[in-house]
Amino acid sequence: MRQSQSIKQARLKKLEAFRQKGINPYPAKVERTNTCQEAIDKFEQLTAEKKKAILVGRLRTIREHGGSAFAHLEDGSAKFQIYLKKDELGEEKYKFFLANFDVGDFIQAKGKLFLTKKGEKTLLVKDYRILSKSLAALPEKWHGLKDVEERFRKRYLDLLMNKQVKEKFLKRSQIIKALREFLEKRGFVEVETPILQLIPGGALARSFQTHHNALDIDLYLRIAPELYLKRCLIGGLEKIYEIGRCFRNEGLDAHHNPDFTELEFYWAYADYEDLMKMTEEMFNYLLAGRQQVVYQGKKINFKRPWKRIEFLKLGRDDEEVKEAIKKIIEPTFITHHPVGISPLAKQLDKESDKAARFQLVVGGLELVNAFSELSDPIEQDKRFKEQEKMRQKGDEEAQPYDKDFIEALEYGMPPAAGFGLGLDRLVALLTDSHSLREVILFPLMRPK
Repeated sequence: MRQSQSIKQARLKKLEAFRQKGINPYPAKVERTNTCQEAIDKFEQLTAEKKKAILVGRLRTIREHGGSAFAHLEDGSAKFQIYLKKDELGEEKYKFFLANFDVGDFIQAKGKLFLTKKGEKTLLVKDYRILSKSLAALPEKWHGLKDVEERFRKRYLDLLMNKQVKEKFLKRSQIIKALREFLEKRGFVEVETPILQLIPGGALARSFQTHHNALDIDLYLRIAPELYLKRCLIGGLEKIYEIGRCFRNEGLDAHHNPDFTELEFYWAYADYEDLMKMTEEMFNYLLAGRQQVVYQGKKINFKRPWKRIEFLKLGRDDEEVKEAIKKIIEPTFITHHPVGISPLAKQLDKESDKAARFQLVVGGLELVNAFSELSDPIEQDKRFKEQEKMRQKGDEEAQPYDKDFIEALEYGMPPAAGFGLGLDRLVALLTDSHSLREVILFPLMRPK
């Protein structure tokens, strides 16, 4: 029998021991007076008040010493030492704990806080209760996994065993919160637009297709929220943003995942030049005024103003452009892309073959795509038809013709600037992560 199976069998016997004593090993109701971190921070106050403390969490260690045992309890805030003593619990309850509790179990421990002789903050357990019996043993070694993909397949263990991973995802949450704060301080309103769409638009990408049985229609997972957010502009909402998942049927690599998180916002009566200034302000806000970030061994200076370079100066074809982008370390605005690859952007007044558009590249990563939005329904109709011809010739990434959006534009859309930020790439940059898989909780994986 494999070791994991023998461990499971042993734990199933312990599970049965709880049931035979009339104890529910998976109760619904839990008592807790303090988190582990609160027990650490408020230790002097809590000991002075002589109140009973009730802590809950997962057992991470158990060490027996004769008639007593030390264990570490961990909740979402911190670890805390607990002390079980035969004289305090009684022989039967003490032995039952040692015989039937394992590292990995969730427990509730009630008792009195005290300092050990070594000065360690500890809970003397007067009573305990099982909250959830674990049937699988936590891995002893995790950092040195030969199969790195196992970390992503079993992210729950990755979070549990690797503190840096957990901190990375807490940082991700803080970044999203800061983005919302930045936009809302400037009067932007958060909205939600459809993920299931009749026509996938707003970007040049292949889509995922599905079918709605009740309506008997084909639908597509959105590749971008852009065209619906522009409908909001037409409807009179002048400053709007959305943070949500987008889906593109493309390859997987260090900087691409089929489903990813994007921030898009639209700003009426602004243009792409206003957006470049706002982008610099946004990063200054995210970095709390810091001027430098280290990403993959490279020091990146965010001092403003950032460098600008025209798209056509990067190279003559796609490969040259991609190679040039990889070499861009400092924050750089790539501007004035050809209109032919910018079907939703306004053209420049004096150079109609170039778009009023920019991309932000940092550390070789394209983070932002933004432009002055095309509001001319006749020109947009023409561009859609050109894109449709490309689709008919086999270009699956070309923008489909969207008749409903053209009709919406005919009612009038104010001059506006639109901004799209790849949030996963931003988090990878700000947490010094080499791959998007490091910052997406559950990235898509090929089945074993």
